[in-house]
Amino acid sequence: MAAIPTVRRRMLGLELRKLREGRDLTSEDASTRMGWHPTKMSRLEGGRSGVRPTELTRLLDVYGVDDHDVREGLADLAKNSKVRVWWTPYNDVLTQRYSNFIVFEAEAVSARSFQQSLIPGLLQTPDYARAVTRALEPALTAAEVNALVDVRIQRQSAAFNREDPLKLWCILDESALRRKVGGSATMRKQLNRLLEAAEQPHVTFQALTYSAGAHAGLLGSFVHLEFPVKGDLDLVYLEGPTSSLYLERDDDLTTYGHAFDLLRASASDVEQSRDLALEIVKDMT
Repeated sequence: MAAIPTVRRRMLGLELRKLREGRDLTSEDASTRMGWHPTKMSRLEGGRSGVRPTELTRLLDVYGVDDHDVREGLADLAKNSKVRVWWTPYNDVLTQRYSNFIVFEAEAVSARSFQQSLIPGLLQTPDYARAVTRALEPALTAAEVNALVDVRIQRQSAAFNREDPLKLWCILDESALRRKVGGSATMRKQLNRLLEAAEQPHVTFQALTYSAGAHAGLLGSFVHLEFPVKGDLDLVYLEGPTSSLYLERDDDLTTYGHAFDLLRASASDVEQSRDLALEIVKDMT
């Protein structure tokens, strides 16, 4: 699997590219001055590889960066991110693609999610998450399933209990609301959890009803993550049974951003969506 750049590496690469372009240097010019192969500069600016402190110091000298705060800020970004994070104890059950997504989600400021079949992981109850995990990974042991459910709950805490909670806007196809994952009792609790979360100022929930007909999300679910450096670092995440895809090109981001806007317009408003969820809860009683 190709290496996925962390957010901090992507931010560092972006800033270094801006500094290079500000000096009217090509990537080849800077590589020559550093004595590097051109691919090393490309990987660094693309967030695909890190840089040693001594190399960063030399590179900033080449770029004529004298500002102490700028140099210190870039040095902090370049530090090897071996700091223990909350998901470290679960590394034995996390796939690389799931770990990559957790890294991105942990540093995003907002997530716009369209889901065709499932309640978003950030809003799942433990019982719902357990039923989903068992269905998707039937070979897992009970201990492994429980560990992945713990990860799901930790993700929720990390996203919503931080100083600036992640802003989540989720549009759910009606099938995701009606599918009895784990049975009626589990689904009732799940929908009540969804309604409870939607009362929070950082969570918006809309339902895309069957009556909406054909819509912009017919080809599948997606999550659009936005980061503090807006536009330059944003990405769209697509997940399949055996692989994941991260889209970062401007035209891809524009396409999915437009798709989400169309879905938002096609979906019921917040009050109507709440009423539908309450009606489904009543039907499951």
